[in-house]
Amino acid sequence: MATDANQPTVPQVTMTLSAIAATAATPRPSGETLAEQSARIILGINQQLADTSLATQGTWVLSWLGVSPGNANMAYLARNTDSSNSFAVVIRGTVGSVTDLLEDLDVGTVVPFNLVGMPSSVSVSKGAMKAFTQVVTMSTAGVTLAQALNTALSQAEPNPTVYVTGHSLGGCIATMVAPYLQTLTWPKGKPNFELHTFAAPTAGGANFAAYVDSLDWQANERHFNINDMVPQAWNNLEVTKQWYLTPGPAADDDVKAVISALVALPGPNVYVQPGKDDPLNDSYDPVDPNLVKASLQDFMGQVAFQHANSTYLGLLGAPDVQSGPVVTVVTPVGTAGAPVEIVGSGFGEGVMVDFGTVPISKEYVLRDDVIVVWAPEGVGVVDIRATNNLGTSPAVPRGQFSYGGPAAVVATGISPDTGRAGDQVQINGVNFASDCQVYFGDNLAELVDYAPEQLLVNAPKPTIGVGKSATVNVTVLSNGYSSPATPADEFTYLEWHRP
Repeated sequence: MATDANQPTVPQVTMTLSAIAATAATPRPSGETLAEQSARIILGINQQLADTSLATQGTWVLSWLGVSPGNANMAYLARNTDSSNSFAVVIRGTVGSVTDLLEDLDVGTVVPFNLVGMPSSVSVSKGAMKAFTQVVTMSTAGVTLAQALNTALSQAEPNPTVYVTGHSLGGCIATMVAPYLQTLTWPKGKPNFELHTFAAPTAGGANFAAYVDSLDWQANERHFNINDMVPQAWNNLEVTKQWYLTPGPAADDDVKAVISALVALPGPNVYVQPGKDDPLNDSYDPVDPNLVKASLQDFMGQVAFQHANSTYLGLLGAPDVQSGPVVTVVTPVGTAGAPVEIVGSGFGEGVMVDFGTVPISKEYVLRDDVIVVWAPEGVGVVDIRATNNLGTSPAVPRGQFSYGGPAAVVATGISPDTGRAGDQVQINGVNFASDCQVYFGDNLAELVDYAPEQLLVNAPKPTIGVGKSATVNVTVLSNGYSSPATPADEFTYLEWHRP
């Protein structure tokens, strides 16, 4: 693929294709059929593949796409229109948190990985086998992935290359799909297969890894960030209890308890990673500097950052893919039919807006990074989220809308964020009422000064004991609301000692 130093490398291209697989992966909050979401995914992937600024350089085109029932898994086939005579099978797994992803693999049970001509001793986890089966049997207009690739290769020049790739669970499934494709008969002879996985947990044991590695590959590489928990599953998760040292967040007892639960999931089953190891870094870098405090919240946030598509693209020196829309702040309170201003980014023409699970009407005004909509019927407090072909904006604290008021309370930051009992701490936020109370963990703080967007309190004495952390969330209670916990409201007690 790369013919000179100025051309993108194969890992840069395959990781970009893998990142593109996450396009529009989350269904619209107000609901859409699988067919509607599939159509949106196709539009978004075509938009990404046409982007000449990415490592894919705008030369790849979509040939086939399939989505399994419930949007559990997705795969697509792309063809390179340059002179490289190459194709890519790209797989995306379930969308969810890192812990959900690992638990979904059902690694406590192993089952045979039954393919034609394969030794009967080869086994994989039950969850991986379920995902693999969905990917290879799902069809679009009656055409499966293998059939689509067969058609594409029948029209290709001799000696084509087929890249099989995926990130995270998609990479895990790719280690099963690629051997499966090698067992099939192809119209012009067997193509050159390359397997490139990124951030992939392993699918099976030593017999599975040995089988995969014994096949005829043009390349068989396992690319991973050494600070990513997911590719440590399921043969080295215990080591993550020693993560993340300076600048943090070092694992506390809560974190170690979560990791211990994950470590126990395989039971007696021993898992082994296939492929040639390709660590993408050799130190704790990059780091999300906003997630370095010793709390479960920050630790799992750092895990998510280390596992993210954008982090992997950065480690490979490849441009990041286009992001979906983002909502940053909205008009906080109103009634049905009232105008609501939504500030954010990445909206674009055709953006759709939901108030909770209720869509707005088609009428709205779009001005650069601002949308003015009219609130649909609703009650209570709802998240306002925007959706386009690239995805759906995440729910954010300042993206909440309250029907009839009062507005939801949000703490946006504290200063200082470390100190001792009795120290004065400033809390910034929105919609603080005069009845507000401030808690450091489960301890009420003394209110020194009040303003609607700024509070001054004296930090209370911390609760010290088994299971208690030196880092606590600062919560503001006001008008019947409590502010949601975020990394921005964490306070760490200095000179804190467990008894």
